Amino acid sequence: MKDLSGWGRYPRQIGALTTATSPDTAQTATTRGAGLIARGLGRSYGDAAIGRETTLSMTGLNRMQSFDPETCLLTTEAGVSLAEIIACFLPRGYFPTVVPGTKFVTVGGMIASDVHGKNQHNDGTFGHHVAWLTLALPNGQILRCAPEENAELFHATIGGMGLTGTILTAAFRLKPVESGWIRQTTHAAKNLAEAIALLRQTERATYTVAWIDVLARGASLGRSLILAGEHAKQDDLPGGYRQFPPVSAGRLGVPIELPGWVLNTASVSAFNALYYRRGAQKSGQTTLVPFDSYFFPLDGISNWNRIYGVRGFVQHQCVVPNENAEEVMTAILDILSSRGEGSFLAVLKCLGPGAGLMSFPRDGLTLALDLPVSEKRLALLAEIDVLVAKAGGRIYLAKDACQSRATLNAGYPNAAVFRQIRREMGCADLMASKLSERLDL
Repeated sequence: MKDLSGWGRYPRQIGALTTATSPDTAQTATTRGAGLIARGLGRSYGDAAIGRETTLSMTGLNRMQSFDPETCLLTTEAGVSLAEIIACFLPRGYFPTVVPGTKFVTVGGMIASDVHGKNQHNDGTFGHHVAWLTLALPNGQILRCAPEENAELFHATIGGMGLTGTILTAAFRLKPVESGWIRQTTHAAKNLAEAIALLRQTERATYTVAWIDVLARGASLGRSLILAGEHAKQDDLPGGYRQFPPVSAGRLGVPIELPGWVLNTASVSAFNALYYRRGAQKSGQTTLVPFDSYFFPLDGISNWNRIYGVRGFVQHQCVVPNENAEEVMTAILDILSSRGEGSFLAVLKCLGPGAGLMSFPRDGLTLALDLPVSEKRLALLAEIDVLVAKAGGRIYLAKDACQSRATLNAGYPNAAVFRQIRREMGCADLMASKLSERLDL
């Protein structure tokens, strides 16, 4: 029995943990008993990768199988990590088409969460670039699923949080790049309206994202730094620059849980003010930054989740349709700033449609927040969820730890169809996580 949690370390559960070492052992584990869910590197934030009864670690399925340079199609087992893919293929001039905010995730986890990145508005989600996958079902079958083969199950598995079976292998596309550097252009926005306008204006950039100061108030409500990026070409690099900088090893770390008083309104407010001021000084400038710094800024700090102390934290990410986005985002920021609830990391992005039946992205604006766990903050997030649901938005399942069934059903119109597919495939009771139990998925 193991003490299990997501990256937010809330909620926690003592449960059975078993490890698959091959596709055969993963298939066998999937057929035994009820309440099993696959787990990669544990970077979903809440309870999505905690089995109702048993959790199946997939990190033993860590073999890359083939790569076709003509189609850029890479085939791997589900437990291969994004960090391993980048370390292997970036020096060869290839980069994953879509990456989330950490490279410490597995292929299976990226498919199950249908992860998105800073280029979602242009290139869609990870699921849009999956050519096919193999799926182990509780009845012992292994099915190959693709957009033209077992298509309904394929689209239910993309973004299906591991609830349609255990992903064993997958083929997905990389893209050619000339270097491991990003040409980053910084824009400073004095308030939320400016931030949204700048995000729209920078949508032609391959990548664009906004860091947002959630504690700013009054005329500065929603002040932000927008970071637009492009893969640097070899000719963009000054002399002395390595064409492909190494993957960061994460030299810094947080060795212990920090006391709760470290992250308080005063400390977060001071950090945000300094960060904004330094970024605003670079407004309009373009600089070269390593890919690690641009895509995975927190990966350089190992165990950074300990910053929030022993009680853990909740990462809350919502998306709101464009027609209601500015009004709802303003209301959320008003709630946070007026109550002094600062998020150490807050991100604003434009989104488009996801690839799967239960994918999180849709046309709209998304806001991601980190908040230390307390009863008061959980109640605050429930209040925010009501605003999001009323506006036709939804909460990201890969980061969710506390949304209600009502919020889930309001935000995911395909939930009933997803439940029916699970029943038809014999997964309804056998493939189950603490998240699916909480939300009746």
